[in-house]
Amino acid sequence: MMRETVLVIGASSDLAQEAIHSLAHPSRQFILHYHENNEAIEKTMSLLDEDQVIMSVQANLTDETEIHQLIESIPFQIHGILFAQGRSYHELLTESSAEKMDEQYKIHVKSTMLIAKAFIPQMIARKEGNIVVISSIWGELGASNESVYAAMKGAQIAWMKSIAKEVGPSKIRVNAVTPGLIDTKMNKLIPVEDQEEWTNQVPLQRAGQPKDVANLIRFLFSSESKYVHGQVLRLSGGL
Repeated sequence: MMRETVLVIGASSDLAQEAIHSLAHPSRQFILHYHENNEAIEKTMSLLDEDQVIMSVQANLTDETEIHQLIESIPFQIHGILFAQGRSYHELLTESSAEKMDEQYKIHVKSTMLIAKAFIPQMIARKEGNIVVISSIWGELGASNESVYAAMKGAQIAWMKSIAKEVGPSKIRVNAVTPGLIDTKMNKLIPVEDQEEWTNQVPLQRAGQPKDVANLIRFLFSSESKYVHGQVLRLSGGL
């Protein structure tokens, strides 16, 4: 049986782990990237069939050399990429250092472009491929005290829309998911009072669950979404 290979960037995140379990299928195998949280990768691998994860690879996405090493270490044809990497950053612009701005850019934007650039030629040659970017609602709406983070998430969306126009004729689909408040470890770092204020603004009056995001990602990787392309799918409880 021909199996498609999905590369998951930032596979140790809550959203990525849930998405991997949702995407798991006998016809699909995974390559899992992580930076530091190897325990999360091992846990994910333990819950899947032994042959569903064909390799895991460690790389610091702020280091371009390590990104190229990641790319060169993968000997497989890549059929799909899920970009789930991210690092939250809560700070006023006036208090944000140039180093933090560069870090956010490298993690969210530059690494996405470099990795996609490396594997898109394979997809063009096969006339098939699927790329999904987990961005953020703040990339669409903007966010006070998160202007740097929001700018990078907005850049992901602009890149997705642009590359979708470039590769669409080669039958490669590219889409983005923009979650709002989701019950993840990363969002638990937000002060409780800010979480409560955010929840009160959500028409459904609650946070979403990682499974909600995973269900949408599974749809985007399925044949049911084969005419969905270049789209930003917001999952925010009504915001």
